[in-house]
Amino acid sequence: MAVLAYLGPEGTFTHQAALDVAAPGDELVAMRTAPGVVQAVEQGTAAAGIVAFENSLQGPVSENLDEILAGRRCLLAGERVLAISFALFRTPGDDAPLAGVASHPFGLLQCAGFIARAGVETRDAPSTAAACRELAESPRPGWGAIAPRIAGELAGLVLAQDGIEDAERAETRFVVLRPTCPPPRGRDRSAFALLPRSDEPGSLVRLLQEFSVRAINLTAIKSRPTKVSLGEYVFFVECEGHIGDAVLRDAVLGLLRFGGEVRFLGSYAEDPSRPSRPSQDGSDGQAAYEAMLGRVQE
Repeated sequence: MAVLAYLGPEGTFTHQAALDVAAPGDELVAMRTAPGVVQAVEQGTAAAGIVAFENSLQGPVSENLDEILAGRRCLLAGERVLAISFALFRTPGDDAPLAGVASHPFGLLQCAGFIARAGVETRDAPSTAAACRELAESPRPGWGAIAPRIAGELAGLVLAQDGIEDAERAETRFVVLRPTCPPPRGRDRSAFALLPRSDEPGSLVRLLQEFSVRAINLTAIKSRPTKVSLGEYVFFVECEGHIGDAVLRDAVLGLLRFGGEVRFLGSYAEDPSRPSRPSQDGSDGQAAYEAMLGRVQE
């Protein structure tokens, strides 16, 4: 049996992701903060950790990305992509007209259209799961909680309406943190932290060329301040392929020869729910360029 730490509380989307990646017999332990998850893995009190990494509407979860960049003994070793859907929950027996809803600010934002149409008050909660627990423990006639289904069910609330989110196909990616990463699976991604040389113009471009000249597809480039000097950034780079692949090995050797700081952050199999990338149509872009010119005022 292994301990799997996740950013709690129970009943959140992160809890659902942890349930999905846990092996039979694993013990799930909710942590209060993302640093707590990283520390549990680095100190060996947990075999793995789960945190949210990015979502399709608001981009990267910056505080969690910073923790991953700051960690030295944690590697990205897996991912889980979840469709994000919210439901309205009420307390059993409450048939009063809906007057207000509580949720995490992210949940309220995701369901802004529903809230506007209902014309109800809103109240922030520390998490969607906390909104459900608070409603269950202190019922308020006419009030509901907006949360994922797992949160409302765990709190013993009644499902009033499902699928109330504004955006269809919204997704959040969660990453699995471990001291080591798995071998190649055939459809992998790898991640690196790059700190280019500050004394050489174009050093970031020079580093990225190690990928492009080998036709390695970069899937993400994110910059974060080093928190040491103003204007100094570390770059999170994610690409297709596994550190064990020959072509990626050559790219990494090129990065290391050039200088600057290069840190390996992990290799892992893509979530199988990710759709395959469509092939490009080979267009030379002339039509798109002409459309751009059409927006220039003479």
